[in-house]
Amino acid sequence: MEADKAAKSDPKETTQNESESNEEPSGSQKVPQQATAYSEIEERSVQLFEKSSVVITKENFVNEEILAVQLTSGQDDPRPRRRLTDFILCDVKRIPQPFEMLKSNNVFISGTIVPLGGSSDTEKEKGIRCKHIGHVESWAISGFEEGSFVISVSTDIADYICDKPSTSYKGFYGDFIKKVCSLGELFIELSKYSDRKRYLSHDELLAEIVRSLSRSKNFSGWAPMKDFIFSQGDFIYNQLIGLNNQKPKKNGQIFAELPVLPALRDRSRMRVAFMRATMASSRWILKIRDEGEIMDQSSSSTCAAEENENVKLVKQLSQEEEHWQSMKQKKSQHLAPASNKFYLKIHEDEIANYYPPPSYYKMSIQEMDEYIVCHPNKLSRSTLYNWSLYNSDSRLISLELLPMKPVAEIDVAIYGSGFMAGSSDIGFHHNASPSQPSASASGAQNVNGIPIYLSAIKEWMIEYISSLFYISVRTDVAWYMLGKTSKQYRPWYEPVLKTAILAISIIKLLSNHCCISQLSFADVIERVSEFGLDHPAYISSTLVKVERFIVVHGQIILQLFGEHPNEMIKRCAFVTTLFEKMKERHHTKCVLKKEMNFNPRAAEAPVVSKRKVMQATTRLVKKIWGEYYSKYYPEDSTVEDVCQVKEDEEIKDEQVKNEENAEEEKFLVPEKPKKTHSLRKSNKSRFTRKEIRWDGKTIGKTCSGEALYKRAIVCGDVIAVKGALMVEVDNSEEIPAIYFVEYMFENSDGRKMIHGRGMQRGSQTILGNAANERELFLTNECMDFELGDIKQTVDLDIRLMPWGYQHRRDNANGDNIDRARADDRKWKGLPMEYYCKSLYWPERGAFFSLPFDSMGLGSGFCNSCKIKETHREKENFKTNSSNTGFTYKGSEFYVHDFVYVSPLPLAVDREDHANFRDGHSVGSKAYAVCHLLEIDIPKPPKQAVIVRRFFRPEDISAEKGYSSDIREVYYSEQILNVPVETIRGKCEVRKKLDLPSLGGPGIHDHIFFCEQLYDPAKGAIEQLPNHVRLWSSTRRVVGDSASSKEKCKEGENYSDTLDEQHDLIQEKNCLATLEIFAGCGGLTEGLKQSGVSLTKWVIESEPPAGASFSLNHPHSMTFNYNCNVILRAIMEACGDADDCISTSEDVELAARLGEDEINNLPMPGQVDFINGGPPCQSFSGMNRFNRSTCEVQCELILAFLSFADYFRPKFLLLENTTNFVTLNKGHTFPLTIASLLAMGYQVRFGILEAGAYGVSQSRKRAFIWAASPEETLPEWPEPMHVFAGPELKITLPGNVQYAAVRSTASGAPFRAITVRDTIGDLPAVGNRAADRNLAYKYEPVSWFQKIIRGYMLFLPDHIPKEMNELNFIRCQRVPKRAGADWHDLPDKKLRLSTGQIVDILPWYLPNTARRNNQWKGHFGRLDWEGNFPSIGDPQPLAKVGMCFHPEQDRVVTVRECARSLGFLDSYQFSGSIDCMYREIGNAVPPPLAFALGRKLKEAVDRKRST
Repeated sequence: MEADKAAKSDPKETTQNESESNEEPSGSQKVPQQATAYSEIEERSVQLFEKSSVVITKENFVNEEILAVQLTSGQDDPRPRRRLTDFILCDVKRIPQPFEMLKSNNVFISGTIVPLGGSSDTEKEKGIRCKHIGHVESWAISGFEEGSFVISVSTDIADYICDKPSTSYKGFYGDFIKKVCSLGELFIELSKYSDRKRYLSHDELLAEIVRSLSRSKNFSGWAPMKDFIFSQGDFIYNQLIGLNNQKPKKNGQIFAELPVLPALRDRSRMRVAFMRATMASSRWILKIRDEGEIMDQSSSSTCAAEENENVKLVKQLSQEEEHWQSMKQKKSQHLAPASNKFYLKIHEDEIANYYPPPSYYKMSIQEMDEYIVCHPNKLSRSTLYNWSLYNSDSRLISLELLPMKPVAEIDVAIYGSGFMAGSSDIGFHHNASPSQPSASASGAQNVNGIPIYLSAIKEWMIEYISSLFYISVRTDVAWYMLGKTSKQYRPWYEPVLKTAILAISIIKLLSNHCCISQLSFADVIERVSEFGLDHPAYISSTLVKVERFIVVHGQIILQLFGEHPNEMIKRCAFVTTLFEKMKERHHTKCVLKKEMNFNPRAAEAPVVSKRKVMQATTRLVKKIWGEYYSKYYPEDSTVEDVCQVKEDEEIKDEQVKNEENAEEEKFLVPEKPKKTHSLRKSNKSRFTRKEIRWDGKTIGKTCSGEALYKRAIVCGDVIAVKGALMVEVDNSEEIPAIYFVEYMFENSDGRKMIHGRGMQRGSQTILGNAANERELFLTNECMDFELGDIKQTVDLDIRLMPWGYQHRRDNANGDNIDRARADDRKWKGLPMEYYCKSLYWPERGAFFSLPFDSMGLGSGFCNSCKIKETHREKENFKTNSSNTGFTYKGSEFYVHDFVYVSPLPLAVDREDHANFRDGHSVGSKAYAVCHLLEIDIPKPPKQAVIVRRFFRPEDISAEKGYSSDIREVYYSEQILNVPVETIRGKCEVRKKLDLPSLGGPGIHDHIFFCEQLYDPAKGAIEQLPNHVRLWSSTRRVVGDSASSKEKCKEGENYSDTLDEQHDLIQEKNCLATLEIFAGCGGLTEGLKQSGVSLTKWVIESEPPAGASFSLNHPHSMTFNYNCNVILRAIMEACGDADDCISTSEDVELAARLGEDEINNLPMPGQVDFINGGPPCQSFSGMNRFNRSTCEVQCELILAFLSFADYFRPKFLLLENTTNFVTLNKGHTFPLTIASLLAMGYQVRFGILEAGAYGVSQSRKRAFIWAASPEETLPEWPEPMHVFAGPELKITLPGNVQYAAVRSTASGAPFRAITVRDTIGDLPAVGNRAADRNLAYKYEPVSWFQKIIRGYMLFLPDHIPKEMNELNFIRCQRVPKRAGADWHDLPDKKLRLSTGQIVDILPWYLPNTARRNNQWKGHFGRLDWEGNFPSIGDPQPLAKVGMCFHPEQDRVVTVRECARSLGFLDSYQFSGSIDCMYREIGNAVPPPLAFALGRKLKEAVDRKRST
């Protein structure tokens, strides 16, 4: 040991021995330090002394390393591992050395050795101080993959983890830590997407590294980071490549394949060589001649090739060094004076009135990072055309919010996008109007530039030269002179131009005055107000408005004054007064904040986004969507003719609901329909009689006596029943029609005929381009045509796929084989083989399973003809033989039945009748309930019936209607003769005790009760006579809800009752349900009330919403995870991980699930019903598909479809906003339907209005039903309540108009639920109310209030979102009457408590009303007799601004919003007030879900009954 110690203390001997031991053969690659560290650690062992033999000469201090290691021993033999604290690295002379000197072999350590499990703070007393540790043999950096790094060193005795250096050594160690931190950030960045980054160029990699390092506090600015990267390139390369030799590291090989890393290493080595050359001694003197050659004065034997390389190296690096040094000097000179100045900037609220309402930047083309385009060391100047500015949320933002000087701090981040071109003269003329570009600026309109996105803009400036002024912005890497702005951003730029023109006009005004000092601020304001309307700087003729404009935009004016050469103008009274007034208006001080390019466009540009992607899809779903977007990329799609979807005219939920006098609302599909084919009518057949003949004998006759045949021969081709034919059409440009042969016959004149049923190509359906080109769809269009009209036969395969999750793989394999065979036929030029597996019925908005039992029977029967005949019969009026009943529109009516009659013929003369105000149902009436007494049979078409009218409470008075049960009617002696066409259906009238009970506000039974008589002549209500019978003579219509007649005991609520019935629901064979994107549970609540669904599993990634769901549905298993993670976990548990295409994040998170969670996951075969609504926010970026890889990223709709594909449940329900239909130019909706059809489902699509199903809120939702081919596809529920609004139609190819249900604006079984019905009983609360549990104070009045309240004793969550002072004052100024909104605000100013003077009436409302539908509803009060708009977040300035209570000065509360959607008062919500509003705003109204559930139950019961 003494010998070893002596060897280590002698630097000469140490160096010699080390050099001998470390010699390597020439050409061998030296292994980096990091790569070799722990491989040596695992192989070495050291024998320690026994503790009893150790003598410590001084307390906690020893001289020998081995003693210190023994005294701190633990369970880590044979190779000890310790921690080092308070350490110093030094040479044998005790001189501190940089940490990098560990590469040499004469470095020792002095420090405190601590046990590995201890810490430098709590275990310091247990540590042993040792002055002589080492020498150091190796060092290592590890832990990058875990997001933190560990630095360790090794001697021949032990391994040490470096913890804290001594105070005197922090400077050396800090520099090394800076380098390691940067390396760690780079490692993480490259590890995420290293497979994509292998093709990055040198500049792109540099941009990636700089963006990564910009988050570090150790760097500021582009040039220092670039300089650091180049200086440490060799270090970076060695550390990353060294990972190849480490186990279990997995990224090293990937790093080794990145070609840019060797380039970075070589660049670094060249830079080091250059720096050494410039500082070389006199023995090596380098001179740069004018020719750029390098002369070696001590040696002339250097080869020419090396000399040329050195010339290029020195020239390039010297230029970069000059740029870098010059830029540092300019920057320091530029910033020095600015740091001592103080700068005032206006608040955004002050300038809001001069700008349009919020809008967001829309990227029209892929953009490049400016870091890649611009030179990093030269602050270059370029021109920007067609540009826009926005913040980190992509919201367009004013340039005024940015300082015009490089101040110390800035509180706003503004980014930009545009087309970069070379510098040019693009100034604006000061006499030009701000809304009209100057001649100089307009010329560059069609410039061909590079589309780029900018990093954060640091400052901007206006330069005034001659008669032109120029506006420029600066980022960290370039100055950009602003040319013509984009059309979208123009309204945000005009105020800046206006202010610049005004400032120049004021400067000229002062310059032309004989004595500048005599003009005060007030004088200038007065002069400016005298400008004429045609003056480009005209603001207003009102002094107050002129002054406000100048003060608000003062920073622009002061900047232009500060650049003026005349000192008198710079210091005039106008400038000093303006500065003081700006301070009075609370202009704020701003300080520059160093940050790099965090432009939101960076996530969409060619540079790989850093955003984590969560995606898990099955192979089928990925194939369908990926192949579609590889052929029909959304941004390349064209929009044509009547089916176009204009971007600026997309149907928006909030705008549609208030359209006045709208007859219908249309949602359009994207593809242009092919021309409708028409068969040849009177033309002669192309074939002679000799070419056409029957093959075989007749097989029977049609109902009209025509002979039937099975087969025919046409020009040698066999035509048979159940085959498919392509038929000639009149127009050669039209696509030939394809028909399915139902039967063949010969008519009376000897012509050989075919009765065919039309088939449509997928592109002719709603699927458009999303359909498979080989798939045909059977339709209900049929006709006769001659055999001579046949163009050719068609190979058609009528398919019946095996159904069930167990057949999924077999079906997929069969489909792959079929596709391969089709591709082979296509390659060989053979005719296409078609297949058909669905019936398309556009009038019903559905795809059904094929009616195999009625197709191609050859018997003369056609199911399509039968459907048409049945439809015609329904429209006819037909009485029975005894004249006691009749058939009309498919329903049978008998004398003494109760019927609905249209309200128009029976309208009472009231002023509010048919008064539709702002989309509200004010004055709209429900159907009249009448008793059918007699059938009046005059000659057609004047059929009529005689009825007795029953009055409704609202027919008597509005107050009576409010306080009465909506199912109550009043007997009367009024007998009326009404036309048959006014009859709308059948109903029942009973005694009140015979009514079915209700578990919520949803109604599906057409049952009323009557207990009193109403005399309209007297206006009196009397007792019902005893002789009156109140039930129909036909079968009683009783809903399933009648089976539950037990009433809740006092003190119980409906949710408790429903919980008690949970076991009963299970016994009824309810569908085992999985809900995805469940939210707070509105859909589950309604389905549960309908008795069809038992939600066993729930997936909801938002914790507050998931908590709300669990509170109300405790029997459900709730998974608070991203649905992609759950899908991955399920498929892994079932052994199908190979069929799940998912990201590494999904795999990692799925692996973290606990055993209990995995055991509770739903499995295929257990789930009967899947429902949910993928958040519409996820649909806004479908352009994330990559053409080359056909990848679909981050789309929750794909996860939803993948659940359906993997589980193959019996039923599926998808819900979303109406934007889903037109989303992404209409591509998403048909792709979703195509995916479900590919799985084998029947599909129905449509749009419903929740207000027609028993709630007081207008909420339109798009739905897609899917049912297995073995089940009945559910119908749409009948709307039960009057609700004014257009008929919600979808325009399909062929100009087919499809509406799922009729509009109820002209009548419905029950009246509309109003705002008063919904919240009229709630206690008053203030703007700042915070008590989440209140007493009701008032008894419920309306039927809805009684149902919604149940037996609750306390009212939960009756709290509003608090408005700020200004909006609260505005709310107080809005009159408390129906229809009051911003139009009623006074155009005045007021002073807030902060001293700020503001406008009560926002400037933009009256000035932009014409192009924004008059900003209908903004700052609006609800109408007691109207309905709620679609409120998500109640904000008076939001898209839906009508959110003020009818009589109280506040916005609607959480509970009021919940009631407007039909949530019972017992329904609980969790989270903050914003979370609760959001949960309710995203929910499906339970009454609408109840109606859908009733139809699902009918479909299930129909299947069970058969």
